[in-house]
Amino acid sequence: MIHLKKNRCKSCGICIEFCPKNVFDAAVDGTPIVAREEDCSYCRLCEKRCPDFVIKVEGEK
Repeated sequence: MIHLKKNRCKSCGICIEFCPKNVFDAAVDGTPIVAREEDCSYCRLCEKRCPDFVIKVEGEK
């Protein structure tokens, strides 16, 4: 499961760009939307690269 703390997100887009499985889409304001969670490989690149600790990935595939 992917958890987002949108109130802390500054819409940098790093999570969207670095996701190898294209799990995220961008909302109109630029914040990430988990659009394809079933495609997530749980590599946690989004979590590791987020400068504001907005993303938490729980579980494994």
